[in-house]
Amino acid sequence: MSLVHLMCYLEVACMPLLYCLSIWGFALIPQLCLFNGIPLYPKISDSNFNIFSIIFISAISKSLYEVVTTGDQFRVWKNEWRIWMVRCVTCYTYGSLDAILDKLGMKEASFLPTNKVTDDEQVKLYEMGIFDFRAATMFLAPLVTVILVNFAAFVGAVFKALVVDDNGDRYWEKMFGQMFLSFYILVSNYAIIEGMIIRKDKASIPLSATLWSVVFSVFILVIGSVILC
Repeated sequence: MSLVHLMCYLEVACMPLLYCLSIWGFALIPQLCLFNGIPLYPKISDSNFNIFSIIFISAISKSLYEVVTTGDQFRVWKNEWRIWMVRCVTCYTYGSLDAILDKLGMKEASFLPTNKVTDDEQVKLYEMGIFDFRAATMFLAPLVTVILVNFAAFVGAVFKALVVDDNGDRYWEKMFGQMFLSFYILVSNYAIIEGMIIRKDKASIPLSATLWSVVFSVFILVIGSVILC
């Protein structure tokens, strides 16, 4: 097998693990530092901040360009970006964990068929572009936990910016990058917030999944605060 051939197989084999690790890192580490007042990125007035801005805008623009040039609309790009983040937090994470445990001999790989039958209500939700959250708690809890951690970090940072800035410390300037990242995650995953708080139909996020996520998010914030402080 040639080196290029080997690299292609390696990329396919490691992609889920790399994606889930990177997404979990971007979804939790900057937020935990933000929650504890620790800046990770340069100040917005620093010229080095432009490097992070260019990388972020380039990544977004590239994916948007690929969608638009294939004849799709902005809504398609938004849904694809959102679904990619959902996959990384859920199925990529569980799939990678299952494969690692299988290779270590700690668990046998298993496949459980799920019900693929759709009813009229599911079809209607799909056509309206509304998420159907009728899934196991093990898939919903990671999504809601990430949202709650980002929400707590963002709200806490806004409060600190309003209070600390009164002393002339310009807190928001130091934390703008992390605040924007949390805000972007919350806006991009508004469908999860809607399913958790606003929607009351059968396809919304169950209260049990939300309560478990609250427990997990508080645990993450406490552990992060102990480690970082």
